[in-house]
Amino acid sequence: MESAQGQAISKDELPDCMFMCSELYIAAFEGRTEEVLIGLQTGGVHTATAARNGRRRPSPGDATPTGTQHGPCCSTREVTADRSTLLHIAAGQGHRDLVTEVGLRDGALLFAANSSLDTPLHCAARSGHAGAIEAIVRLARRDVDDADRRLREELLGRRNRGGDTALHVAARHGHGEAVEALMKLAPELAAGVNGAAVSPLYLAVMSRSVRAVEAILGYRDASAAGPMSQNALHAAVFQSSEMVSLLLRWKPRLATDLDGQKSSPLHFASSDGDCAIIKEILTYAPPSTAYLQDREGHSALHAAALMGNGPAVKLLLQFYPASADIRDNQGRSFLHAAALRGHSSIVSYVIKNRMLENLLNVQDQEGNTALHLAVQAGEYRVVSKLLSSGKMQVHIMNNEGCTPSDQIENSTSFYSMVRLVVMLNVYQAQFRPQRQDHVEKWAGQDLVKWRLATSKNLAIVSTLVATVAFSAAFNVPGSYGSDGKATLNGNRMYNAFLVLDTIAVTTAVVATILLVYGRASSRSHHSWLDFIISMHFLWLSLLSMMLGFFAAIAATSDKNSTLIALVRLIYSGLYVLTLLLTILGSPGTLRGVLRLLFGRKQHLKRRINRQYPFVVIYAFNMLLFVVISNVAIAAVETIGSVSTSSRNHV
Repeated sequence: MESAQGQAISKDELPDCMFMCSELYIAAFEGRTEEVLIGLQTGGVHTATAARNGRRRPSPGDATPTGTQHGPCCSTREVTADRSTLLHIAAGQGHRDLVTEVGLRDGALLFAANSSLDTPLHCAARSGHAGAIEAIVRLARRDVDDADRRLREELLGRRNRGGDTALHVAARHGHGEAVEALMKLAPELAAGVNGAAVSPLYLAVMSRSVRAVEAILGYRDASAAGPMSQNALHAAVFQSSEMVSLLLRWKPRLATDLDGQKSSPLHFASSDGDCAIIKEILTYAPPSTAYLQDREGHSALHAAALMGNGPAVKLLLQFYPASADIRDNQGRSFLHAAALRGHSSIVSYVIKNRMLENLLNVQDQEGNTALHLAVQAGEYRVVSKLLSSGKMQVHIMNNEGCTPSDQIENSTSFYSMVRLVVMLNVYQAQFRPQRQDHVEKWAGQDLVKWRLATSKNLAIVSTLVATVAFSAAFNVPGSYGSDGKATLNGNRMYNAFLVLDTIAVTTAVVATILLVYGRASSRSHHSWLDFIISMHFLWLSLLSMMLGFFAAIAATSDKNSTLIALVRLIYSGLYVLTLLLTILGSPGTLRGVLRLLFGRKQHLKRRINRQYPFVVIYAFNMLLFVVISNVAIAAVETIGSVSTSSRNHV
């Protein structure tokens, strides 16, 4: 052994010129103990390899291989680029025999630290080699007089640059066997935290190693601390119910610990929505856990409602139904939270639960009910469910004197605004009383810019449709005869094709003219009328072109043609497409549209026209679109029937 054995190695004792030779590094990495030992005793690993292969041993005068800066003999004090020693390498690779042999030759290496302040014990723990850990500890005990003190202070309790002990490192990487070995040697290490104030238990939970967690929980005083004042249970709720159960059986009070935002583990679990974990916490935790509130006053029930976790809401109310009355810092219940986020399933559950009906018309500190918040957020489905329940009072005003209908003005989407106006009009929701000359038109979206941009795109489409329809007239179905006339002249389906193609060309040209004129006179009130009319002409042009396509196929096909099946397929697709467009573009139910257009409450209609002038126009045009579409679908069916009868007649 060298004279420095048993003494901690400082940076000065490992000069930069002692870089490890490649042969020694490779032999140590691969665990070739015999070659390493021979190299340390003789002229280096390359000497041992040469002797084994029958080559001459290098003499002291021979040139040193490139990249190595050492003498003819290898030394245990040689280091790698990060100042790791031979023992660091052997421990990191789990070569237990090599660790033992090197440690016996130079005991000081047991306490050596590399540039990251990792000892060989850290390296063995990081790789999860329990055998190497035990070998290092056994050697350290043999090498020092006061073994227990030295082991705990300078080996087992040694910290690297991040403040991690070997137990932290093993737990971070989820090496259960290594954690068990370290806990047997120094269980008190579980009570410490690293430089980031994180405990080994928290790191073990994050690694998802149940074995490591169980090993640490064997020490009663183990720390559960984590970052941002969290504990291990905060992390465990995102792992598994088994891990949550282990922690709660070990220390139930973990469920009431709050992090930096005053959130409990139940807040975390409720926001995630895993009912198995929520039930596990509620089973072991004290009743007060469900009533804990964070910095914003949100309870676990609020957290579940904000995320739309319906089953979690039901489970929390099943355990603690009184928690439904918890209000946050703004005086809002979990129903307010669900309505604001648009979670209609939770709203439906409240509506159907007789014990929760009292929440429907509860006002927050600003006087808003759940309906106020849902309208303000533009959540149409929530508004629909609340109104259809028949339990909402639509005339309630908030502290600013606004009813739910007045909140529509906060909508930023035109489509959302239209749907809300139609829906609230169906249930005769009132606006706040005010002078009508003070009513300002809705300015949630710059409709003029939208119309100009849309007109430009639609003008391109209408021009393309006109071009296609025009060219189709000179490339007629069935081609031409020798006399220059169409061969299908006189055929009823061919005549239908000509009529439909003419309509397609005419309507596309008219749509193009109106769109171009509308852009030129964008400031005129008539420009909106031109835009709307052009939309209908363009839609009619598209339908006519499609019908003409069907008529051409019918005119040129016999009754056994597969093209007839294609016609039926496209017809079905057209029906589905029209149905989807109707559903997506509809401002509400047919009942709502008809009530808006032809309802008896004229004062409400006048009020809507003053503030939302485009709602009635949009509703009327959608109704017209539905009529045109259904007429087109019926025309397709008629053409198909005429085609079939024509072929049968022939």
